[in-house]
Amino acid sequence: MATIPAPPHHNVLPSNREYVLGMPPDRPDIVLITTDQQRFDTINALGASHMETPHLDRLVREGITFTNCHITAPSCAPARASLFTGEYPHTSGVHRNGERWPETWISDLAAAGYYTANIGKMHTAPYDAPTSFDERHVVENKDRYLAPVPGDRPRLPGEKYYLDEWDKAFLDRGFVKPQRELYRQWEGYEERLGAFTWEHPESLHPDVFVGQRTVQWLDTQPALGRPLFLTVGFPGPHPPYDPVDRWLDIYREKALPEPVLSEDDLAGQPAPLDALRNHMESSDHDSTTHDVWAAPEHRQRQRAHYFANVSMIDEQIGNLLETLEANGYDDVVVIFTSDHGDALGDHGHIQKWTMYDVITRVPTIVWAPDRFDGNRRIDRLCQWFDIGPTVLDLAETGSGRQMAARSLLPGLEGQSWAGREHVFAEHRRDGILQGTACMSMVRSERWKLVHFVDNERGQLFDLEHDPKELENLWDDPDVADVKSELLDRLHEWRIEAGERPRLQARAATGSWPPEDNESSDEWWVHRGFDDPHIALQCSCGWQGTDGDVTGWKVDWDRDRVVRRCPGCEEPVPQWGSFRPIEGLEPLARGKLRDAIAASRPT
Repeated sequence: MATIPAPPHHNVLPSNREYVLGMPPDRPDIVLITTDQQRFDTINALGASHMETPHLDRLVREGITFTNCHITAPSCAPARASLFTGEYPHTSGVHRNGERWPETWISDLAAAGYYTANIGKMHTAPYDAPTSFDERHVVENKDRYLAPVPGDRPRLPGEKYYLDEWDKAFLDRGFVKPQRELYRQWEGYEERLGAFTWEHPESLHPDVFVGQRTVQWLDTQPALGRPLFLTVGFPGPHPPYDPVDRWLDIYREKALPEPVLSEDDLAGQPAPLDALRNHMESSDHDSTTHDVWAAPEHRQRQRAHYFANVSMIDEQIGNLLETLEANGYDDVVVIFTSDHGDALGDHGHIQKWTMYDVITRVPTIVWAPDRFDGNRRIDRLCQWFDIGPTVLDLAETGSGRQMAARSLLPGLEGQSWAGREHVFAEHRRDGILQGTACMSMVRSERWKLVHFVDNERGQLFDLEHDPKELENLWDDPDVADVKSELLDRLHEWRIEAGERPRLQARAATGSWPPEDNESSDEWWVHRGFDDPHIALQCSCGWQGTDGDVTGWKVDWDRDRVVRRCPGCEEPVPQWGSFRPIEGLEPLARGKLRDAIAASRPT
């Protein structure tokens, strides 16, 4: 680790906080560190013997690791929006990269007296959305080539031409930032599989830039007089895989894990995953080409570059921990995690957009030696967005925010904590996952089922006997009961997400629907199922309720449920004729779906 001068202490005293804001003097500072696309098997102390990660190893030794934490969506923005809202994508409304974020729980921290800051990547839409932070220093994707510009609304500052802090640093120093148009000129571009060596000053590497910017911010920030919530988002190891030589030298000749791949594995994959592999082989998203059966030396190079990127981030985390200590942040909770993994050739895939554990299972470590007993591993299932209510509990916000996420604090405190019986993830069709309208996953400790709403075949794995997920049991009659049970659980999960606002309203008013439902400037969809309290109206003059209509389908492209009018037999959009209860947040407008029920014959 590079030696850095000891910065001055800021002397943020508990008594000062109590005097200024009247808040409890023992609320911690909280630092949330996220990487982008980091697999679970990239930390030496968690069993990855090929890795050089001394600072992450320290967090593992002195902290608590949730070893079975799974994301809610296998791509950046949907997963991150889930994290900061505590809702699944079909509830948050963020199904794909580039979709505008709703309100986040950062506002609860601010209301409770925390100073909130973000340095680095969050992948909001727009990129520079305030998202309730007191200040943001945005660093986004390394490669923002040809991101779509919506044709029906003004261009959002969320595509190639947005200048983040990193872009400005390049411009100020007179360099041209590496990007796809330039990488394509490198010799052997097709065989590189996204692996390049950083050729500019190391201080301009995006992960170094974010790390150094964070250190500078902590060194120069005046005494806050209140606790700090800081989220630090490293852009790596997301491709392009672009380490500096001094870290790449460590991995070039190492024996690295080879991809998990076989002909039988590929033959057992459903059509949407075949389409995904073919798409990735014919494109170069994020300057990353793909070859399912790449030459061993090319795959070795790709993985060496990826793991070197992780070690570069580890070094920056070491600098960050040292700076926190030097600046008097003695009562601090550090949470380290990542938004999803990277296939790196496993199962014939690259990057994300699948539901294999190498994508959904992410490192999640909580480090607070003065608060929690360390060197512990918790193996029970949890979801990535469970970090949100955990932060709110640590901050003692008392906000009472209702969300699908559940706090991990009992587990951190050593209390009896059972974890989740099932975890879920989902992804909608986008420019890359083109072979299905919606992919959903339900996973228990032993079984995993992946469902594609418009395909007869899915995936079913017995993780106890097949932890590498190589044998798809979807058509195996011996486990038909297991498949049926998991499909039912997916169905129930979709309904539960829709029922929660009804239960909130009933708890607040004692009844449903609310009495004041005569008129409204806005009409909100209620995600229910054959619900007599949902009013429907057709242009032919027929009026009734959801319970009067039996034939229905999901119009995925327009994001709505369509019912068949009993009067004229024409499609009728489902609209709820009730207004949100004051003080309760409606989930979304115009979005009702039940993926599993929609895929079955009515």
